[in-house]
Amino acid sequence: MKESFKSGFISIVGRPNVGKSTLLNNIMGEKLVITSAKPQTTRNAIRCIYTDEKSQMVFIDTPGMHRPKNKLGDYMQKAAENTIKDVDVVLYLVEPETKIGPGDQYILEKLRLSKTPVILIINKIDLIPKEEILITIAAYQKYDFLHSIIPVSAAKGDGVKELLEIINGILEPGPMFFPADMIIDQSERWIVQELIREKLLNLLNEEVPHGIAVEVTSMKPRKNKDLIDIEATVFCERKTHKGILIGKNGTMLTKIGSQARKDIEFFLKTQVNLQIWVKVRADWREKNFDLKDLGYFE
Repeated sequence: MKESFKSGFISIVGRPNVGKSTLLNNIMGEKLVITSAKPQTTRNAIRCIYTDEKSQMVFIDTPGMHRPKNKLGDYMQKAAENTIKDVDVVLYLVEPETKIGPGDQYILEKLRLSKTPVILIINKIDLIPKEEILITIAAYQKYDFLHSIIPVSAAKGDGVKELLEIINGILEPGPMFFPADMIIDQSERWIVQELIREKLLNLLNEEVPHGIAVEVTSMKPRKNKDLIDIEATVFCERKTHKGILIGKNGTMLTKIGSQARKDIEFFLKTQVNLQIWVKVRADWREKNFDLKDLGYFE
């Protein structure tokens, strides 16, 4: 390995629904983390590994920073804040706004105290006039601890190449922490769970999606066949939610399964027989045992 090879950990933070996961997928060149128009899509800190001939960048996608409403929210907030402390660079995503709100002011204070180099990323520049972007840049320039400010479109990829060059300029020479062909630190089973949850987020309305969790209970390849049998359980908090999830004559659950199966087959590069069940697990977001059982507490 050349002495000039660089490596480091980069945390991606910001308020809910600013495009953190979309940006990470664009950097990686493929869909590794789920996205949704609904806030609080990401629940865990997820590591994706970008490796080229010059460096290895370990990106950590975090839950959106927000005021917690339950124990799951507390977990998500701590997961986001903890990644700021022990990384080499922080990418702080914001939307183009003429005034910095209290939520972003809170995050900026956390970042200032961390002493970690912070790159401010103004996302969604494809949606507004250039003049408004300049107003946003001016509003944040008073925060002199920011290393740099860069406008991007995470959806279209505008500015992503320049962002990677800035990160590379900050990183110090270091070792390769993960194998060069490794791109995410999660198991196939976890990614399958997330792909199912993404369909739930996108197909369901109101509060229902935030009160669901997905557990893949079985993944078994069939002998001598290019087919994997997958069994998954969707947990919801109320009986009324269960009815919505299943839908009249099972139509909603069928739709969820059909859309999820297509993405899972694309990810696993094989045919999939997907079976999904729905169970009620009352108020699981408030119970330590349930949160640990579903993988949210260590």
